[in-house]
Amino acid sequence: MRFDLLVILGPTASGKTRLGVELARRLDGEIVSADSRQLFRGMDIGSGKDLAEYGEVPYHLIDILEPGAEFNVFLFQHRFLEAFAAIRGRGRLPLLVGGTGMYLESVLKGYRLVAVPENPVLRAELAPLSVAELGERLRAVSDRLHNTTDLLLPDRIMRAIEIALYERDHAPEPLPDIRPLIFGVRWERGVLRERITRRLKERLEGGLIEELERLHAGGIPWERLEFYGLEYRFVARYLKGELNESDLFQKLNGAIHDFAKRQDTWFRRMERNGTAIHWLDGAGDPLAEALAVVGEQAGNTFQ
Repeated sequence: MRFDLLVILGPTASGKTRLGVELARRLDGEIVSADSRQLFRGMDIGSGKDLAEYGEVPYHLIDILEPGAEFNVFLFQHRFLEAFAAIRGRGRLPLLVGGTGMYLESVLKGYRLVAVPENPVLRAELAPLSVAELGERLRAVSDRLHNTTDLLLPDRIMRAIEIALYERDHAPEPLPDIRPLIFGVRWERGVLRERITRRLKERLEGGLIEELERLHAGGIPWERLEFYGLEYRFVARYLKGELNESDLFQKLNGAIHDFAKRQDTWFRRMERNGTAIHWLDGAGDPLAEALAVVGEQAGNTFQ
């Protein structure tokens, strides 16, 4: 076939997981998650794992780490390549599903990330700087659109600067030959906003606050929980007494809407840089649309 990997991307609440699972069922596939938070055990509601949707479909890079463990794009790429080789070795089709742009691009841009050693001289130079000053240094040396969570913790910012400077002088090796067929799920903006708001209400009613209480009681500090994305950041602030219940919902809801816009910006930039994305109408029949494209690419007809 012309492809050996299906990619399903899109903004939060767009229905990526459900589509990926249905495609995996029909195409003898296995899911590889490209979500930076679903890696962690016990972080289920806030990360939107929706494990019940998978049924018999195998999945990878979900629940592989304890909360609080370090993980980064380099490690994601390494673990993805392991999963990709294993799935192909079984004669099945890998489906990379998620919305974390840096994880997706670490596979799709075609270069293996280099293992960057720590630079003690650079770290000593950066140590006295404030978070804001570190953020400016990072933006000056890297043209990547960094996630806002990368700019919250000084050690994360220093590591990002360290990586950017090292990569200037050390060209990465090419990835193994991967031929992706990429789908994106798209909704009209107002409809997506409604889906985001409805899902947030469901998560709050379904135990999101209690999930954070358990994680904190299990030894994860508030500062680390805030690093794991918007739901964890705002609920942590609510549990610390910094937000009341009304502010929690209103501010978190608005922040997630803004995050979805940033995801769209990231995907548009991917397209401008040469990534071919087949956009599917989330309000229509995205499964049928995707199967039609797969059939054209594979020379088969899928129902």
